[in-house]
Amino acid sequence: MRITIFKIFILVFGLTTSCYSQDFSELWQGHYSYNNIIDVVNGENKIFAAAQNAVFEYDTLTNEITKITTVEGLSGEQITTIYYSELYQYLLIGYETGLIEIYSETDKSVLRVVDILEKQNITPLNKRINHFYENEGLIYISTDYGISIYSLEGLEFGDTYFLGNGGSQITVKQVSILNNEIYAACLNNNGLKKADLTNPNLIDFQQWQTVIVGNYHSASTVGNSLYSVRANAVVYKINGASVNSVLTLPLLPLDVEEVGSNFIFSTTNTVYVYDENMQLVNSFQPTVDFDTNFTSATLLDDFIYIGTENFGVLKGQISDNSTYVNIMPNGPLYNETFKINAENFVWASFGDYTSAFDPAPERSRGLSYYRNETWQNIPYDSVLGARNLNTIAVNPFRTNQVFISSFLNGILELNNFEPTVLYNEDNSGLESMASNTSIRVSAATFDRNGILWSLTSRAPNPLKSYDPSTGNWQGHNFTSLIENPSGDEFGFFDIDIDNNGTKWIGSYSNGLLAYNESIGNNPLRNINSEAQNVLPFSRFTAVAVDNSSQLWVGTTKGLRVLYNTIGFYEDPNPTLSQIIILEDGIPKELLENQSISDIEVDGSNNKWIATADSGVFYFSSDGQKTIYHFTTDNSPLPSNRINDIALDLDNGIVYIASSRGLMAFKAGGSKPEDTLENAFAYPNPVRPEYNILGFNDLNDINKGVKISGLTDSVNIKITDIEGNLVAEAQSNVNLRSSNNNYNFAIDGGTAVWNGKNMGNSIVRSGVYLILISDLDSFETKVLKVLIIR
Repeated sequence: MRITIFKIFILVFGLTTSCYSQDFSELWQGHYSYNNIIDVVNGENKIFAAAQNAVFEYDTLTNEITKITTVEGLSGEQITTIYYSELYQYLLIGYETGLIEIYSETDKSVLRVVDILEKQNITPLNKRINHFYENEGLIYISTDYGISIYSLEGLEFGDTYFLGNGGSQITVKQVSILNNEIYAACLNNNGLKKADLTNPNLIDFQQWQTVIVGNYHSASTVGNSLYSVRANAVVYKINGASVNSVLTLPLLPLDVEEVGSNFIFSTTNTVYVYDENMQLVNSFQPTVDFDTNFTSATLLDDFIYIGTENFGVLKGQISDNSTYVNIMPNGPLYNETFKINAENFVWASFGDYTSAFDPAPERSRGLSYYRNETWQNIPYDSVLGARNLNTIAVNPFRTNQVFISSFLNGILELNNFEPTVLYNEDNSGLESMASNTSIRVSAATFDRNGILWSLTSRAPNPLKSYDPSTGNWQGHNFTSLIENPSGDEFGFFDIDIDNNGTKWIGSYSNGLLAYNESIGNNPLRNINSEAQNVLPFSRFTAVAVDNSSQLWVGTTKGLRVLYNTIGFYEDPNPTLSQIIILEDGIPKELLENQSISDIEVDGSNNKWIATADSGVFYFSSDGQKTIYHFTTDNSPLPSNRINDIALDLDNGIVYIASSRGLMAFKAGGSKPEDTLENAFAYPNPVRPEYNILGFNDLNDINKGVKISGLTDSVNIKITDIEGNLVAEAQSNVNLRSSNNNYNFAIDGGTAVWNGKNMGNSIVRSGVYLILISDLDSFETKVLKVLIIR
């Protein structure tokens, strides 16, 4: 009996491989690019368009655009195809990995279907979803291994068909049904196959017959005939036993769809619309205003909607092939953001270089910046020929002046969002490589005096300083450590500058470098030995000086800290330290063997750390507590590969650049102010509909009463109008991240109160006084907040 029960358990519960995704819309915002469209389909008065890893819906009656991204529950992986079921109001999304997600139009939920993704007997390379075809409530899924059937009524899988010889896995591009026969367009010379749909044994490959040999990319039904496109771009018509070629297209279509009584063939440079008699209705080409490649298309009413590589979806009248309207959500140029900066506006660059500092491939891409909640894009043809743009540095004294490193062409200067100068060896102190003319600038930052410091790979004087106010350039020599600039050092990952003017530099081959031109006898030193706690063959990829003048260092093999930066030049043997934490009572090194790509310090001296394959960590100031660890499993991050992080310290927003898209997280907090002059409380008044009182997690910045504009060392008392103490907090003592579950806490320049009193009860309606005292300057300020329950 026990054996029988166990078998039943496996049978029933082993098939439960779907789950509903979370909605992160409260704290997260996705900044995806919608320029490159993979697929476009129609519904009733609506169009769905899939970009690389996000989808948008366009209402044709209201022109309203709705985004469906990882924030709404999508995975963020590479989309290959989409399909909309009018009957069930489901949007099906297929992925490169074999994952399928079902977005419900009725309740806005996302169901993750992972059966194919987790199927053990199918290799990962064969799991790609190629096409969805609906018939009588069943979805026929064309994949690189064959065909699987999924019920939209029961949300469960049925049979799977392996159609190759001996039941082997072969690529099926598309499926269609005509006269109760199922047709499958197959690659690898497996031909166009068909079988009787009423046959109960279609899992037997011998029940399928080959209609015509060759490689076929589509199977579509219009009227009483089925049409299929062969790899040579010839369109065949199949009607019963009759097979005839009816049309030869100039190029093999990327996408073939039937809409009503029309065929749509989408090639890279033309979309063709044919009627059921295979008569050309119209053809559509790119225009001067929209010079791009096409990817897919659909029809709705009297309009055609064309997916493109650069302009989202183009809408045009079927009768007019000369005029288009551009449709897509606002977003940056690309998803593959390499570097970001949020010091004033949010800037994003998309050029890169390899981990060995090789600018391959060359990235001829522009820039994007986020201003007034809108992305503005600067195309490549406007950046003066600068390729592989990477690190972004904003002049602290002229925030409209931005310098962006190019890992091929020098440094690009922008003023008022306009590229104005490209600095190279002809008009600046920059130097090219000895072996070729490329000027490979990577890390760059400004010091407190408004001097730009940049690093050039394989140059005689790799460290350059530039004063924008005078135009003066100066080179700084590293030959005391790096005798051969061309061969002894590949490049420099990062640079930060401490209060003493020491430039801390992360290098590929020479460890952690320190340079201070005010040190006369030996301005350049480094830490690069095992005796100094440097792991062998580790690359120093990130450096950040925190608010306590400690240097946090990221490497390809973990995290290190230099606690004594002030006495570094007097120390005969400076040594890095690892951070030891207790995990289940066992001492363990923090981020051991993790490859770290960036480190940022917020207003509370806490650390945001990006990794190459493990997502994002947020640690307390000493690293002893993990406040957050965001991955693709517990957050809207589309990838665990994080390239860069930038902090908007004024608004408490963290921008996270992953390999598949840019995300923003409302962390709360802010940088401390110099005075209390601009301190204020919000929302004020606190109305009942806000529903923000009484919660326990102060890390949810959307809730609670916030007090912003604080200095870095304050004590705050909240009293009722009669002077009774209700709550109290102090900087660096009552922290939001504390395990003490405070009702009132301070994070840098922002405090959060959950509306509970000292007895842990929600306060009554009334006016409450907020008494703020700066513990260093003795400045005070009194605020009032009205709570209505």
